[in-house]
Amino acid sequence: MRGFVDLHSHWVASIDDGVRTFDDGIALLRNLHQAGFSHVVATPHMRPGMFDNDKAAIEAAYAETVAQLPNHTGPFPTVSLASEHFFDDVVFERLLQRQGLPYRSQKSVLVEFPPTQFPQRVAARFVDLKRKGLVPILAHPERYQPVWENDQCLDDLLDAGAHLLLDLCALVGKYGKAPKKTAEKLLAEDAYEAACSDAHRPADVDEVVRSIERLEKLVGPDEAKRLLITGPTAILDGP
Repeated sequence: MRGFVDLHSHWVASIDDGVRTFDDGIALLRNLHQAGFSHVVATPHMRPGMFDNDKAAIEAAYAETVAQLPNHTGPFPTVSLASEHFFDDVVFERLLQRQGLPYRSQKSVLVEFPPTQFPQRVAARFVDLKRKGLVPILAHPERYQPVWENDQCLDDLLDAGAHLLLDLCALVGKYGKAPKKTAEKLLAEDAYEAACSDAHRPADVDEVVRSIERLEKLVGPDEAKRLLITGPTAILDGP
């Protein structure tokens, strides 16, 4: 199966904790294409105090990278730009003011939480985003400690309109036992809307390939297709 859509990867160089060099970014794109991804979204971090990227800085870095792609041999997937928005007060206000970077349709936005706790009033804030026409896409929920302890903590977020995005490599234990167990449980509950690579280095794709194989064993080919193609395409392009 090919034609996968990757909603979350870090192939723009030297802007966050993703690839450090342009050549590594090119190698990551090549590897993802070889793994079956036909479209790969760059999602650099927007996280004040750690990665002080605003919309303009991310757009400039992405444009510089894309401008050099024709100088390198492919094949490459098609590409587009969004951001992984750390859901603090500063970034939340940016999203409300349309200073974030949603997916291509401008209708869905990728957000992440601190690993040990959910932000205060997060469900109400997701409702606020929905009123602005933005659907929150929660990155790697299986990696958050509150979800390990009781995944019912996601219910209010889902009721507020959020969608869940699986980090595939949780399925092969990349982040430890608790995220792996939680990812499997959320899969069994049909909680995810899509799955992604969250690749940061060219070598990460080896684990992504193993994770796709594991996903297909767990849920079957039809559900794997939904999580890797149909679901992410709907998020990318909007309703």
